[in-house]
Amino acid sequence: MSKPLILVSNDDGITSKGIRVLVSVMKKLGDVIVVAPDSPQSGMGHAITIGETLRLEEEEIFEDVKAFKSSGTPADCVKLAKHYVMKDRSPDLIVSGINHGSNTSISVLYSGTMSAAIEGAMEGYPSIGFSLCDFSSKADFSHVEVWVEKIARQVLENGMPKGVALNVNFPPKQNEEIKGIKVCRQAEAKWQEEFSERFDPNGRKYLW
Repeated sequence: MSKPLILVSNDDGITSKGIRVLVSVMKKLGDVIVVAPDSPQSGMGHAITIGETLRLEEEEIFEDVKAFKSSGTPADCVKLAKHYVMKDRSPDLIVSGINHGSNTSISVLYSGTMSAAIEGAMEGYPSIGFSLCDFSSKADFSHVEVWVEKIARQVLENGMPKGVALNVNFPPKQNEEIKGIKVCRQAEAKWQEEFSERFDPNGRKYLW
């Protein structure tokens, strides 16, 4: 029998450390295809590209894995994968991440990581977004690999309700090991936001 086909995407870009870890884990579970943004797309939410060109280029970046980088958003990447890259075979699982930083509460609406997973769920595929609560580009993912594999394997073996995506957040690497998995309601917490008024070298005002 053929192996499960797994689509991997993210919002941190195809060269991020998190997606490298996710690809290496998914290779244990099936055949992997990567379609991911060519640059970071954090905070893009579920944006799609309309009225502009979309570029898609094959990249030899992961060993024994066909990978493509796209000029589009994470949601674009899933659409391109479904309708163009994988048009002859549907994915058995779509995974997004592993994001550098958490995606909890209101962040899910802004998250490109979760938008890739939600786009997959909208298309009827089992989909999971993985995030690590560590924003560092050098974040340590070693403690989450076994859990990523365990959760993805459960979904492949047991399926999920149609239209449902999982949002999985891991704590940063600490001395204590992860004790298990807890299913939670989505929180309503919001970011504290403020804009700083500044001036560029030409004296023109901008906001940060």
